[in-house]
Amino acid sequence: MIKYQRSSALFAEAQKVIPGGVNSPVRAFKAVGGDPIFVKEAKGAYLYDEDGNELIDYINSWGPMILGHAYEPVVNAVVEKAKKGTSFGMPTEIETEIAELAVSMVPNIDKIRFVNSGTEACMSAVRLARGFTGKDKLIKFAGCYHGHSDSFLIQAGSGAVTFGSPNSPGVTEGTAKDTLLAKYNNLENVKEIVAANQGEIACIIIEPIAGNMGCIPPAEGFLEGLRALCDKNDILLIFDEVMTGFRLAAGGAQELLNINADIVTFGKVIGGGLPVGAFAARDEIMNHLAPLGPVYQAGTLSGNPLAMSAGLAMLSELNNSPEIFLSLAEKTQYLHQGITEALDKHKVVHTINRTGSMISVHFSPTPVIDFATAAEVNNETFKKFFHGMLDNGIYIAPSAFETWFITEALTYKDLDKTITAVDKVAATL
Repeated sequence: MIKYQRSSALFAEAQKVIPGGVNSPVRAFKAVGGDPIFVKEAKGAYLYDEDGNELIDYINSWGPMILGHAYEPVVNAVVEKAKKGTSFGMPTEIETEIAELAVSMVPNIDKIRFVNSGTEACMSAVRLARGFTGKDKLIKFAGCYHGHSDSFLIQAGSGAVTFGSPNSPGVTEGTAKDTLLAKYNNLENVKEIVAANQGEIACIIIEPIAGNMGCIPPAEGFLEGLRALCDKNDILLIFDEVMTGFRLAAGGAQELLNINADIVTFGKVIGGGLPVGAFAARDEIMNHLAPLGPVYQAGTLSGNPLAMSAGLAMLSELNNSPEIFLSLAEKTQYLHQGITEALDKHKVVHTINRTGSMISVHFSPTPVIDFATAAEVNNETFKKFFHGMLDNGIYIAPSAFETWFITEALTYKDLDKTITAVDKVAATL
């Protein structure tokens, strides 16, 4: 069994000066028990913790490490840019370079605005939608997570579900009344909400492939139905592609699913792992942003040269090597098949969802298609599974409500080691 004495000691020290000892709640291992792992460094598909353990990584900084940790072109780009200054609060040429590249890769967008996180991107996208339409209300889906902005903490997924408090204290009733909650993969439910709020809804925001209640793909016709509903009712459709953007295809979920959103939000990948986010749309919508239009959004570190250099290196690699997306999907399919065979062998009740390089194992006897079915998974089984995998050198997200992210740096030998670990752990479940 792998030992984590130093990580435990570091966690004890962290709790004295950081709330809960972590700077993002899911890292605290509350959902699975035990103390979190403190990482010292990472390379390729591997994490190396403060106790010297090597772990195969399946969260990859929650998605952006498509090409692996410490990917040399990204690291070199950041180092060279840092030598010339880390922040100016002024325009730089590289912002235009990455904007031009992103716009060329993603369908249905003309302009893009860079911000500092996925949360900020989603918050800004909703503000822009309200400003553009002149309407106040938004529809979000139970279990989808769009960051910790007040408007979104109404049955959010991920960390909010993990801790059983989807409606966070501090979110005012005034804010909450403008957020309408729908059921993922239930088009009739959305139609009912729209009918009951005629002329009041500015936007519908959705993870086109959900990743914060585990990986949950859209049902056939669901997103197409949302697109038609939005067109009929003058509602803007926002795709939150913080996880899926530049990961599932060069043009993200819009390209993969052949469905156009009105506004798209990005994060994670677009900064090569550095703190960054972005939102993008057609000219007619983006021109409502200050300084062209009345919708205000600003940030001293927006378009930070370090983040832009990392993102440009990452997106350039993905744009020049489209075969990466096929390779990622093939590796994920291979892992899916191996895990299924191992769990079936030991008669462990489960269902697996997968899209591209996103995959999740749900310990549930029924298909997981929305928040309600995701909440029915056997969390006790997941806890045992998580710690069993960790003891075998495999790091997955410490929550049953998170997708796994596959990196191109994973070899088939790594995948076989993972499948062997699943087989070993399944025998104990």
